Amino acid sequence: MTSTWPVLSREDVIAFQFSSWFSTFSFLSIKSTVIPLADDFRSYLEADGVFVPTGSENLPPKSTLEDDRDHDCDSDDEVASSAVRYAFPVLDSQIRATINEYGGAVFPKLNFSSPKDAAWILPSSSPPLRCTSPAEVYMLLKASDFAVHDLSAESVIEGCVDNDGDDDRDRGTTTRGGGGSTGGAEEGYKLELVLRKWFAIDPSREMRAFVRDGVLIGISQRDANYYEFLNEPETQCTIVSSFVAYWTAHVKPKWTGPASYTLDVLLTRDLTRFHIIDFNPYAPRTDALLFTYDELATLFVAATTPLSSSPAPTLRVIDSRAHPAATRNAPQHQHNMVPLEALALSEGRTVEELSTMWMDQIRRGAVESDDDGEE
Repeated sequence: MTSTWPVLSREDVIAFQFSSWFSTFSFLSIKSTVIPLADDFRSYLEADGVFVPTGSENLPPKSTLEDDRDHDCDSDDEVASSAVRYAFPVLDSQIRATINEYGGAVFPKLNFSSPKDAAWILPSSSPPLRCTSPAEVYMLLKASDFAVHDLSAESVIEGCVDNDGDDDRDRGTTTRGGGGSTGGAEEGYKLELVLRKWFAIDPSREMRAFVRDGVLIGISQRDANYYEFLNEPETQCTIVSSFVAYWTAHVKPKWTGPASYTLDVLLTRDLTRFHIIDFNPYAPRTDALLFTYDELATLFVAATTPLSSSPAPTLRVIDSRAHPAATRNAPQHQHNMVPLEALALSEGRTVEELSTMWMDQIRRGAVESDDDGEE
């Protein structure tokens, strides 16, 4: 009987971090820069509160803000002024250089996780996850619960077959993601910042493919909205046949990680090719979207049964506006969208007012950090 999920080792999981696969597939992916992060940046991400490091934001002339500070100080400012100060001038420079190289905007992630759950923290007038300064990169990562997953090797390898109580000698000092010498997957795990060239993505062309033991068994629409053109039989036939051909030619022979994985892509406008967005483990931590993993296991058995005709992968799209996935009114990631500090400011205010006020709070903290550095 086929298990729902294949067994994952620590080394299997590490194969999915961005820097492990990007060099092989950069020709199919989005322009991206990987920046190794020092341990003090992890400390910043783990610190309480959402605030930006000193020098990370292009602030207006200080004189225009000083009057506001004199007349608009409150207990939150006093708490911020007593907190530990962080500054990353070298990292700030690297981020600014990458932003300039990529046309003025990037979207960030860490080794595995994108801070999609924190998109609310940027101004409502800004496209999702579009960052034009180091401060915006830091705010997204700082406010994201998803990013917490990447901070330690221990959380990254959770659930792996060789992550048990008898293997403590392999976990040692590197369970915080640092560069210890304990062996196993942790030895090679180092926190990284990934900056990818930002561009507007058409969500109707985002797909997730499921590969089990080297067999492409399913393709799912990622965006939870109904698109009429995706339900046209001719369009579906084009997507499936072109996807299989392109994956067979360009991904399958070059992928050196585990034989089971998921693949996030953006289809080209003519639906005949794709750009790789990410690889993820074939595991419970990766959303099966319009499938269930039990259904995928059944599809895998059907595709690998002796004398089977190697059926094409199953394509799932939202087939009507009444589809359960298209009728959810709650925003994505609402369970971890807003930190408590923001909730304290939110009473009686619209989302736009809250976002503006939250940004003002963060800027005041950044100005105070600059002032403290001059004393």
